Amino acid sequence: MATTERDYYELLGVRRTATEAEIKKAFRGLARELHPDVSEDPDAEARFKEVVEAYEVLSSPERRELYDRFGHAGLRSRGFEPTSFDFGSLGDLFSAFFGDDLFGVAGRPRGAARGADIAAEVAIELVDSARGVTRDVSLRVAVACETCGGTGAEPGTQPVTCPTCAGAGRVQQVSNTVFGQFVRAQTCPRCDGSGRIVEHPCEACGGEGRVVEERTVSVEIPPGIHDGQRIRLGGEGHAGDLGGRAGDLYVLVRVEPDPRFVREGNDLISQVDLTITQAALGATVTVPTIDGDVELEFGPGTQPGQVRVVRGAGMPVLQGRGRGDHRLLVNVTVPRRLTDEQRRLLGEFEQSADEETYRPDDDEGFFDKLKSAFR
Repeated sequence: MATTERDYYELLGVRRTATEAEIKKAFRGLARELHPDVSEDPDAEARFKEVVEAYEVLSSPERRELYDRFGHAGLRSRGFEPTSFDFGSLGDLFSAFFGDDLFGVAGRPRGAARGADIAAEVAIELVDSARGVTRDVSLRVAVACETCGGTGAEPGTQPVTCPTCAGAGRVQQVSNTVFGQFVRAQTCPRCDGSGRIVEHPCEACGGEGRVVEERTVSVEIPPGIHDGQRIRLGGEGHAGDLGGRAGDLYVLVRVEPDPRFVREGNDLISQVDLTITQAALGATVTVPTIDGDVELEFGPGTQPGQVRVVRGAGMPVLQGRGRGDHRLLVNVTVPRRLTDEQRRLLGEFEQSADEETYRPDDDEGFFDKLKSAFR
């Protein structure tokens, strides 16, 4: 983390409402200006680290939201650490963000290229989403070869500079035409643009510098996560080429529907069934919540469509504080099969009832109550 903890938007020179494209454009411009290989400013390296850190935060929707709400302290609380860069190869490491060269030159020596990202998917229950859970993800991932240390060369030997391109990774062909000389540059066919040749390939990895193995990664899923959100685990992807930085693992979280609840943002909505006698006389019933069954008391005269709100019994706020509410929509069940005695009793009740018996306590209609369940 930058010691001065300057405002990330100020470092990139963008507004707090800047779009992803505006943030990317600002970072690219500053990166070209401040890269230590280009800038003569003695503070260029320190400033470059600051803008890289700012871009790492603001280019990630999750980290940006956390920073906007809680600042640097919020990032630290979630374990964020800026990427450490080797400034001797930043021209290659810049491709970790955009997949291209720092100065927009295609075909330069690949050097220590960043590894590819990996996508995975996990499915959890709504209850797990409310509490937070850890899941193991099995992957087939390319890792650096332990025998050669990722160089691709047999132990005791080293890759040598490509004699065809002299380590440049590119070769030029000059053609003389009636219009003058025509120069065509292309990737070196012998070293494939790396600028190096492995004369004695490592037997363990065949000179690739990487091997594929099965790996299990534990993914911590935070409370309150929504269906379809992704979790990024930095450095858990494929190992980079020639010892480059590993890619990232992106885990797509699928939250399975719960037949008991409907989720609306951080609120939960469910239905509670009362018999006509329970609704008329009042009753204490057991209702399911995301934290388990609880007993709730419903007073006499409870109406169908009435909404009972249990404050703070909904879903946790993702990367924040507090919880949503649990809204219970009352449904009054009408008996379908009556005995003769039950029919007689209901008939006597109906004869003794009058307008006062059914007079509402308020003017709110059924549809108004129904709408309030989804507010």
